[in-house]
Amino acid sequence: MSDAYSPGLMVTEMTKVRKTRRLPLKGDVLVKAGEYVTPHTVVAKTNIPGRPHVVNVANQLNLEPEDLPEAMVKKIGDEIKEKDILAKFSSFFGLFKGECKSHVSGILEHVSDITGQVTIREPAIPVAVTGYVQGKVIETIDEEGVVIETPAALVQGIFGVGPESFGQLKMAVKKPTDVLTDTMITEEDKDRILVGGALVSSRAMKKAEKIGVIGIITGGVLDNELNDYLGYEIGVAITGHEDISLTVVMTEGFGKIPMAEKTFNLLKNLEGKMASVNGATQIRAGVLRPEVIVPREYEEREEDEEVLGLSIGTRVRVIRTPFFGKLGTVTGLPIQLTKIDTEAKVRVLELQLDQGGKVTVPRANVEIIEG
Repeated sequence: MSDAYSPGLMVTEMTKVRKTRRLPLKGDVLVKAGEYVTPHTVVAKTNIPGRPHVVNVANQLNLEPEDLPEAMVKKIGDEIKEKDILAKFSSFFGLFKGECKSHVSGILEHVSDITGQVTIREPAIPVAVTGYVQGKVIETIDEEGVVIETPAALVQGIFGVGPESFGQLKMAVKKPTDVLTDTMITEEDKDRILVGGALVSSRAMKKAEKIGVIGIITGGVLDNELNDYLGYEIGVAITGHEDISLTVVMTEGFGKIPMAEKTFNLLKNLEGKMASVNGATQIRAGVLRPEVIVPREYEEREEDEEVLGLSIGTRVRVIRTPFFGKLGTVTGLPIQLTKIDTEAKVRVLELQLDQGGKVTVPRANVEIIEG
């Protein structure tokens, strides 16, 4: 079976990509508008409350509910470990004794003298939202997240599976009509996003995941091969939450379908660049397409430099790791773009640190000390 779909997907060398990175619950936003972030930068974090467990302590100790508070060994707010004694009692001069132990770990949240029940909530689950793409924070959403913008090449797919990931693009085939097989994938492909041709086999996907390949971009996949790789029949309502580490993006459809020449050539020209990839797909209302985003080089505008007010001798404070919090004096403002660890090319400045030593940091990573 070969089914191709053409709903007007975007394949472009350059566009402005905006991504809203939002927490599932209100929490802390860790970056400010104007900052540059990487795919791995934690932009916001929160804690999801743990699951509550209700224990009928009064019933287990054969007590009246109103007598429960006096029998409690642990108090509200105490940290509870599994098998800790929650409550105990003795009567008739110690002739009758009883104790109730916890079957879970957590925090004692509530003691009821009406029902005789105790509520223990499991530890909160920390959740962090990363930048996903390399770009500039253009807006912060109070206690929720941020909006990141980046000029980038963008390839949208028809269908995909797998999580948000980030890695280096590598051509795995020579032509868009080629089939990506397991023999073409080697240990050297670890942490890479491989670009295939018309088809990828389930054996290739399994080997890629085992090696540590980040993602595979392919023209098509046979539906039975995809099901074999996942271990179950895939649905089409929404994907992206599969329990896999490999992200697969299909650019054309189900079946053996050569990747479009435009798409293949664009990805070939971008080989070696760092890319963000996401297999999440939603076919119904609120259509969501799998995507490959390759941020392009930032061009700082002259007016941006004027607003920054940077010049030789300016006193600044570094606001990003690895020199976070250090003070220094600007000693150089190179005009040319400089490649940093994230593979991006940005404007940098040379800084003489007060504590000694000269360093080079992105201009976006410092703030001017007024006065």
